[in-house]
Amino acid sequence: MKTIIEPFKIKSVEPIYFTNFRERKEILKNAHYNPFLIHARDVIIDLLTDSGTSAMSSAQWAGIMLGDESYAGADSFFKFESAVKKITGLPIVIPTHQGRAAEKILFSVLGGPGKTVLSNTLFDTTRANVEFTGAEGLDLVCAEGKQPGVIADFKGNIDLEALESAIQRLGNQNIPGVVITITNNSGGGQPVSMANIEGAKAICLRHGIPLIIDACRFAENCYFIKMREPGYQEESVLAIAQKLFSFADMVTMSAKKDAFANIGGFLALREEQLAQQFRNLLIVTEGFPTYGGLAGRDLEAIAQGLEEIVNEDYLRYRIRSIEYIGDKLTSAGVPLVLPTGGHAVYLDAAAFLPHISKDQYPGQALACALYLHGGIRGVEIGSVMFGKYAKDGSLISPPLELVRLAIPRRVYTQSHMDYVTEVIADVYHHRHTIRGMKITYEAPVLRHFTAHFDML
Repeated sequence: MKTIIEPFKIKSVEPIYFTNFRERKEILKNAHYNPFLIHARDVIIDLLTDSGTSAMSSAQWAGIMLGDESYAGADSFFKFESAVKKITGLPIVIPTHQGRAAEKILFSVLGGPGKTVLSNTLFDTTRANVEFTGAEGLDLVCAEGKQPGVIADFKGNIDLEALESAIQRLGNQNIPGVVITITNNSGGGQPVSMANIEGAKAICLRHGIPLIIDACRFAENCYFIKMREPGYQEESVLAIAQKLFSFADMVTMSAKKDAFANIGGFLALREEQLAQQFRNLLIVTEGFPTYGGLAGRDLEAIAQGLEEIVNEDYLRYRIRSIEYIGDKLTSAGVPLVLPTGGHAVYLDAAAFLPHISKDQYPGQALACALYLHGGIRGVEIGSVMFGKYAKDGSLISPPLELVRLAIPRRVYTQSHMDYVTEVIADVYHHRHTIRGMKITYEAPVLRHFTAHFDML
């Protein structure tokens, strides 16, 4: 196989400020050992998130100059609306300033005490918006998705038997929706198969429950379907996406991921009566229904990004780039979630640091070590992000203890990623010197963003 080159040329660059070990040690201490609290200037390679961190194309920047900033009925909204409808096929499109705003509106209407939202895996803001209403979120990922080292094509799938069982146990009247996150971010960026989505839809239809697609990384998921699921090899990614969304009753999306935009999102659906309730909340919290908290220039950038994201040369490069990092780490013996997903490499912190117990937060300890030794910023996805407390104060941990290294789209080159793999391999070689951590301050909701830690 010939080298897969980037399907773009670099037109503008941003300098990287290089810190040394001594400086990073002080920076980390001042940030209370929380990578979220480190100034971006002090990060060499920033893999905290792929959300809003993409490099926009020249066509997107040109679109920004065309932005119609009219308060109501702006031309830019209708371009945005058309782009969303083309992919999802959903007739009603409501813009929001980002994905969590769409989730806030959605679950403010659908949620509430006594209700349970079922999912393959809810990500952090989705779960927070569900629980903020008094509802609960229940993850039903397939068995393979709970085992980092198991190789399977669609480890992001929802367990259909568990879904049916949960509905029978809880009662369909207590389940306002089933959320399928594509790709499954919390589970390693793993894809969901078309057959699984179709199966989930059949169950939802039988019980009168809406199927909601969290579409942040829909294009990456659809490319995995094209590569791995029989019957789709000759289909375009756009056609696969259109079929996938045909099973959805509602879609939420952060356009900061698979639309290359720095801000933006939407909520799309079929039912006008429900849309009226959503728009009422939108007007109170976000803005008029044809801008929804976004400038016209942002709507233009998203519309163009949705055209670009289904380009298969780009997706081939994107998926192979992540696989390249995983191959190098695997050859160095580093434990990670396999196969690699679409937008990130997920280190298996529990296997990486077996001497650190879950109540000492191995993922957070590993994230700090990567910054200290190489200036690399990742994020813990484990007992800090998703941990809860039992009535006796003990920690209830999620199934996986991971560190996500999310790769911004069209930002870093292969040499940047070679540096990342070298740092990780070096940290793994010295892993026994890494100590556990304790929380010294935490917020009641989404604590990982602002928590303070100390070394044990």
